[in-house]
Amino acid sequence: MRYASFAGTKNCGGEKCSAVLTIFLMDSKQLGNFGEKIACQYLEQKGYKILDRNYVKELSAVLKGEIDVIAKKGGIISFIEVKASKDFPGRAFSPEDRVNYPKQRQIIKIAQMWLGEKKIPLDSKWQIDVVAVRIDLATKKAKIRHLENAFC
Repeated sequence: MRYASFAGTKNCGGEKCSAVLTIFLMDSKQLGNFGEKIACQYLEQKGYKILDRNYVKELSAVLKGEIDVIAKKGGIISFIEVKASKDFPGRAFSPEDRVNYPKQRQIIKIAQMWLGEKKIPLDSKWQIDVVAVRIDLATKKAKIRHLENAFC
């Protein structure tokens, strides 16, 4: 597990408030965007090249799906689902637990659509990864867990 620091301050109407307070007050969309930013930095440090972010496709008239990050390393394209959460003592579930079977099927379908759009054969090397980002408000650090080829 890797730790990334996010310490800092933000100007809040003439006063400075800590990054902890800012993160604590984030809604789920903001927290997800923050987690994706941390995940991309982590992936780039690990040698991944980011190919696409927030790739959205319509799956039906009423359903859209998204892949958070698409990256490549060593000839393998990774379609990456990022799950972020605020880390509280005694928390029973990890962020990656929220990638259930229907979400896995959806990610695979969208990955195949992306490959088709880019004219990359489906038999090319690709996989689905999950990056879980647990943000510890007390230590101002993010715990990152990268599950490669998570659905195999």
